[in-house]
Amino acid sequence: MMHRLARLPGSSYSIASGFAMGAAISFTPFVGFHIVISATLSWIIRGNIVASAVGTIVGNPWTFPFIWIWLYESGHWMLGTSREEMSDIPDFYASFSMVGEALLRFDLASLYDIMVPVVWPMFISGIPTAMVVWIVFYIPLAKLIAKYQRRRIRRLLKLGDRRSTNKPDRRANKRN
Repeated sequence: MMHRLARLPGSSYSIASGFAMGAAISFTPFVGFHIVISATLSWIIRGNIVASAVGTIVGNPWTFPFIWIWLYESGHWMLGTSREEMSDIPDFYASFSMVGEALLRFDLASLYDIMVPVVWPMFISGIPTAMVVWIVFYIPLAKLIAKYQRRRIRRLLKLGDRRSTNKPDRRANKRN
């Protein structure tokens, strides 16, 4: 995957920032909108949109439970909610599916009732978490991709030099 990512068209900044944006947006509670949000934000910062879509793979069925628990717990901590006020960790899949159903019905009252206790703390925590995740992914990826692209260019130049020195001159053959 790293090989394909590094071969995307664009600068190392563009590719790394796009991927980092996709990974960062995976740490927000907007399940189902991660690709759209990451593509939009990548476009704004001149990142690679394809790389941003690939970066959203960081959020997947294996990582989402850990991400959501982190966001929920740290969001309540950031909001200053005491343990007594805080309910047990909710069933996130059920909560997000209820949000989707409320959105489809345009039922704003139900949407508010679901979002405030679950999604609001996750949103509050998601902003700084996404910033940290962006930095954590961007810095090493930008260096790795730049190094890969430099090596690839050198390899292609060497290959081109070898081909040009190994080719017989066709004009010389026609003269003889």
